[in-house]
Order: sequence, then structure tokens, then C-alpha cells
Amino acid sequence: MIQFYAPDIATEPTLPESDSQHCVRVLRMREGDAVQVVDGSGHRYHCHIAIAHSKRTLLAIDSVEEQPRVWPADIAVAVAPTKHTDRMEWLVEKLVEIGIDRITPLRCARSERRDINTERLRKIAVAAMKQSLKAILPRIDDITPIAAYLAEAAAPGEQRFIGYCDDAVERRLLARSYSPGAPVRILIGPEGDFTPDEVAGAIGSGYIPVTMGDNRLRTETAALVGCDTIHIVNQLMK
Repeated sequence: MIQFYAPDIATEPTLPESDSQHCVRVLRMREGDAVQVVDGSGHRYHCHIAIAHSKRTLLAIDSVEEQPRVWPADIAVAVAPTKHTDRMEWLVEKLVEIGIDRITPLRCARSERRDINTERLRKIAVAAMKQSLKAILPRIDDITPIAAYLAEAAAPGEQRFIGYCDDAVERRLLARSYSPGAPVRILIGPEGDFTPDEVAGAIGSGYIPVTMGDNRLRTETAALVGCDTIHIVNQLMK
């Protein structure tokens, strides 16, 4: 099954130019062909093509169904972008595939990259949402200073964790610390790790220092493992 993405389909039943080109020029779909379209807000539309056009394909909506996420509460990962942009792009793709609600690139004292192409990350997230047959597009933030992120108010019942490498700070295993069903935020630092001041600030904001296990992980791997650990714990409690 191929999904298309049209965020405004409820009020403007047309495919954006990029999806129209894929639909008409690549897949060679024509008037009357059935298509499935998601809006990124949890709805899947069953449609057929009214007018096939490579820049603006007009749709007729036959029915709509809700397509909620399969995990119980919000999952947010805030991670310092890697030096090589392809690794950050890979991370966004994989986080969206396994399921996430918010991704925040963090600017930390030891960050190897101080800026990032957010719009490209959002396009990658859209592609991953369509490919993994989801209907909810996660929020992709602009790069955010860690102090600003730590200052955000916690949601009711939210658990907060910071992945940290220094054994001088007592850490818990994430898989044993997370309470199934709770909304969660996970902080992952740069390759040089968070500074002691950043860790102290996080702990002061309610973040619990954790480890992902006994293996030494790259930044992008740690972020992916952290998110997947939350999914596994939730799945085991079903």
C-alpha cells in the first residue's frame, strides 16, 4: 500500500506537487484510481482521483478513518545533532518509523553542529511516516538551546530522563526506570557528552540520569535505543 500526504486534505482535497508528481508521473495513476492519503494528524482518507495532474492532483474523498498512534503516551527525544548531517537524517527517519511524537535538535556546550536544516528533517519525517504507514507526523523542532528546553514545563505525569556517560553520576537503567504508559522525554547529548553543569541543570529540572545498557553507543544510536526501549516496555505491559 502506498500512502500520500496532504495536510489540508479536509478543506482542500488535492495532493501537493511532490506527491502529485509521484502519483501521476512515477506511478502513472489516472482518473478513477483509488488512493490513500494521510493528513499527519491521525486521519487516513480513502479517495479516488478526480483529475490527474502532475502538479495538482484533485481527489474525491470516499471515506475517512481515524488512525491513532499505537503507543499510549507522548514520546519526545531531544538530541544534540551529530557532526555528519546524514547520521541525524538517518536518526529522524528511524525514530519516525518506530514511533515518536516530538524530535528536538539540542544545542549544547559541546555540540559538534550548531545549526541544522530543519525543513529537510521535516521532509524526511514525512517520507518515513508515509513509508511506515502511519498517519501522525511528529513535531520536528528548530535547533533549541538546552537551557530553553529544560525550562519547558512538564506535562502531567511526565517522566524525564537524561542519558549520561560519566560514572561519577549515579545512573539507572532506562528500561527499569520508565513507568509504562507515562509520557516521557529523553535527553541525549553530543559525542563529547553533556557538561557537568548541563547535567546538574537537567537534574534540577526533574531529569533522571540513565544508561541504555552496558554498550558504548554513538549519539544517534543512543537516541534510537532510548526511544525503542520505551516502546518495548510499553508493549510488554499490554
